[in-house]
Amino acid sequence: MALYKYKNDVTTSTDDAFDRIYRPGDTTPYSGVYRCQSCAVEIVSEQAKPFPPTRACADHNRKVTSGTITWRMAVYAQHAN
Repeated sequence: MALYKYKNDVTTSTDDAFDRIYRPGDTTPYSGVYRCQSCAVEIVSEQAKPFPPTRACADHNRKVTSGTITWRMAVYAQHAN
């Protein structure tokens, strides 16, 4: 689970962007922290770059609890203008 120290650095959102599921190789829509729905490992993925391949979970020695590795956004990296 993503952690933070200072509550002023994060805010709660109900945006449906946090509910979308992505597969390895899909293009990342927003820079941020994404959580594997199979093994709970978290990664940082940059906007317009592909999500990591399926070996990302195995590389972290995590147990995959289902056959499909998918990613869901946990923390959005908001870009201020």
